[in-house]
Amino acid sequence: MTMSKLEIKKDFLWGVSSSANQIEGAWNEDGKGMSIADCEKFNPSSSKTDYKSVNKMTTTQIKDAIKDSSSKLWGKRHGIDFYHQYPKDIKLLASLGIKACRLSIAWSRIFPNGDDLEPNLAGLEYYDHLFQELRKYNIQPIVTLSHYEMPLNLLLNYDAWYDKRVADYFVKFSKTVIDRYHSVVKYWIPINEIDSILRHPYSSAGLIEDRFKGKNFNTILYQAMYYQFIASSEIIEYIHTNYPDNKVGSMITSTMVYPYSSDPRDVLKAEQIMNETLEFSDIQLRGHYPKSLILRMKKLGVELRTTSEELRLLKNNTADFIGFSYYSSICAAADTHGLKLTNANRITGVFNPHLETTEWGWQIDPIGLRLTMNKLYSRYQKPLFILENGLGARDDLTKDKRIHDKYRIDYLQKHIDQMMIGIKEDGVEVLGYCIWGGIYMVSASTTQMSKRYGLIYVDVDDFGDGSYKRYLKDSYYWYKDFISESE
Repeated sequence: MTMSKLEIKKDFLWGVSSSANQIEGAWNEDGKGMSIADCEKFNPSSSKTDYKSVNKMTTTQIKDAIKDSSSKLWGKRHGIDFYHQYPKDIKLLASLGIKACRLSIAWSRIFPNGDDLEPNLAGLEYYDHLFQELRKYNIQPIVTLSHYEMPLNLLLNYDAWYDKRVADYFVKFSKTVIDRYHSVVKYWIPINEIDSILRHPYSSAGLIEDRFKGKNFNTILYQAMYYQFIASSEIIEYIHTNYPDNKVGSMITSTMVYPYSSDPRDVLKAEQIMNETLEFSDIQLRGHYPKSLILRMKKLGVELRTTSEELRLLKNNTADFIGFSYYSSICAAADTHGLKLTNANRITGVFNPHLETTEWGWQIDPIGLRLTMNKLYSRYQKPLFILENGLGARDDLTKDKRIHDKYRIDYLQKHIDQMMIGIKEDGVEVLGYCIWGGIYMVSASTTQMSKRYGLIYVDVDDFGDGSYKRYLKDSYYWYKDFISESE
């Protein structure tokens, strides 16, 4: 018997994850406004190695995106047509026996321009029906309120998240959907991977450097992040006050970082990179900025605009649990000259010769998940929720319409085994585990379709062409059997 088949708590939430901008499509239907995700174009020449072309945008690129009304090269405009096919997709997911489905509510589907006086009823009705389907199968939705889907208007006519008014609009949107769905949603995530703004300011916060000429862009980044923290605190306070049976989590990017060698300088560099993420979860779990972050901002010439009321919100409204994504690990060195580099979740690090590597340069490291769990739990002593873990790979549909993805099964099995060891032997408290994703979606980091995640294959290519038919992978049947045997 593998470690992953040992008995765990019956209320443990086995599930799957996705985001609206990666699966829904229907980017301009039923009153939905254009979002920043709709402006991210697939670039075949940089789909594997050049993350900078994906993570940064220019005003010129935005203008070009607005002019183009097609969806052919705009993967997040067509997605997998989940918007129209969600009833049968949810039925397929329900057949897995899952108990949870992490998803996001597209801000631009509810408030098309972000600053609208009233919500778009068609958008609300869509999510009404979506949650009804999940409830029919007793699947618990875990809802992210901001997952790279900000209304484009808030970039064009405001300063995106650098503008405090945008934070206020986000809180208004959040309260609208919380009031409507609090009885069916028990777990909320205000901001997906809140630390990610420093790595990809455009998709996380709608920030484009050329729109802030003459200003310290580091100040723009950290001020925008501050407003995301304050908005999250307002949401936590609102939920705790009005719907105390609901829980709110911090969501961070977790990439395990090892020192490349035993050289103390490499050890220090690895710790510094890890802390660049943990300092931001510190804010949401401890209610204040750590001194190390304050000192780093000072070195960068950053001075935040704050108020005493905002700092009170931050201090008094901390998260109930720590949600995180985990895919791979990297190494760090004080001097990377002459060393082989590789990719991880939208970041680059030193290649680890002890690990396998995917086609996209991500290194497979199941033990790194256990190490991440221990680091987070010992630091905060609050429940963890593994909200993203999965393998992006090139899946081939065979003549008999099957996908034999043993490589994905191996990846998931080994990561789940390490999670179970962390629970059973290390005493880490974990609420649930969600595979990214249950059904195929557009890659967030490369805006392409051929980097396939999930347990269900969708017949659509990098250019949006295909039948959009669904096919069950071998990993689908494996996860179904696994959940059944775990109960």
